[in-house]
Amino acid sequence: MAAKPFNDRAIHPVLLCGGTGSRLWPLSRALHPKQLLSLASDRSLLQETILRTSGTPFAAPTIICNEEYRFIVAEQIRELSIDPKSIILEREGRNTAPALAIAALDLGSSDPDALLLVLPTDHLIQNPEKFSTTVAAALAAANDSIIVFGVEPSRPETGYGYIRRGKQLELAPGTFHVDAFTEKPDLATAQEFLSDGGYYWNSGVFLVSAKRYLSELDRLQPAMLVACQKAWDGRRSDLDFVRIDADAFAQSEHISIDFAVMERTQDAVVVPLDAGWSDIGSWAELWEIAEKDQAGNVVVGDVITHDVKNSYLRSDGLVVAAVGLTDIVIVATDDVVLVVPRDGAQDVTKIVESMRKNQRKERTQHTIVRRPWGSYKVLEESGTFKVKRVSVNAGGKLSLQLHHRRVEHWVVVSGEAFVTRGEETLTLRQNESTFIPTGTKHRLENHHETEPLHIIEVQTGEYLGEDDIVRFDDVYGRGSAN
Repeated sequence: MAAKPFNDRAIHPVLLCGGTGSRLWPLSRALHPKQLLSLASDRSLLQETILRTSGTPFAAPTIICNEEYRFIVAEQIRELSIDPKSIILEREGRNTAPALAIAALDLGSSDPDALLLVLPTDHLIQNPEKFSTTVAAALAAANDSIIVFGVEPSRPETGYGYIRRGKQLELAPGTFHVDAFTEKPDLATAQEFLSDGGYYWNSGVFLVSAKRYLSELDRLQPAMLVACQKAWDGRRSDLDFVRIDADAFAQSEHISIDFAVMERTQDAVVVPLDAGWSDIGSWAELWEIAEKDQAGNVVVGDVITHDVKNSYLRSDGLVVAAVGLTDIVIVATDDVVLVVPRDGAQDVTKIVESMRKNQRKERTQHTIVRRPWGSYKVLEESGTFKVKRVSVNAGGKLSLQLHHRRVEHWVVVSGEAFVTRGEETLTLRQNESTFIPTGTKHRLENHHETEPLHIIEVQTGEYLGEDDIVRFDDVYGRGSAN
């Protein structure tokens, strides 16, 4: 049966929600990366990506993310009142080429000619209408080609890949054959590209049919395709998520779409994209796109300045006071302060790598830890006690659990708590408390339909790690440490 004309078919957004955004540390961390943060609007970058691919001609999105932040992703989608086609979970990310293979196997199973629009979720598009228009115009070239969207460079950027355009396609005006890819050139080469013209930044946005992509993998990366096929065949449903077979997926090479396919295929074409694209790859780039005051400063949060120019100053906790600074980035959270020259912002990754080697928890998580039922924040901790503020969403319900090595004291500060403690149940209101002995099955619930519940939890014992949890019932299908 002949494929439908491309202009009569839906485009399937494939949203790649991996990566850690380490250059935007300390705001972006491994368990709550930049795509889940509100950096350029009141919505997260993930939510903005979903919204600009909603409605005609787009189908429901397919989202691929790390299992560690699956509940945050699901909650952010729910806030938009959008039903995704699927949320596919990776236990271990293998870069963009295998991720797209999984999406192609999924969408291609019902329609081999399904058009996949592949989008990183940690990028910014300031003109979504122009983005949609450009994608629609690219459909004329999507029949036999793999399309990459290129951004005309405005500066000799060394942090992006470059695409050299070739001849224009006869049947698709404004679309060009790709002559060459260059990955992150040095400054001299980037300056030469800018001077020569005919080069684009690689936006990381692709348009390809499921059948076309899988056939190129079969030709260029057969071992990867075999591993991804096994991973997809071994999938299982988990609440609203799809879990691929983690062991099979781990056998796939860790490689990007660019290296695996685009640099080797004969059918790559580039479509210029002029829609206010940025990958927000560093604090310097965030300064570039943000609204500035008369002194050229971007100021977010509780910040006091005197004689400060052309700087990015942000506080998500502490008061930040800055005097006599120029071209500086200061970012303060409630547990970390980052200070770096604006032109050295790319080197934040070196700090993050140092923390990884030293196993610093500040690399991976914030003081507020998100859970599917709400969140908690550690207020104080020593060797034998820990104090937490626990917030339970309306209708939220922790697992029925016990601890072998600690006791817990709960005090309700607002809301109403429904508590299971051993064989008894009780309702606690503001200023009321209870005690959970070691080895006692217990559960905390918030039955209110609209109001959150907030308690203070004091733990005491010989060991206070989050892995001292034995679960007996959990509505979110979690293991012992989540």
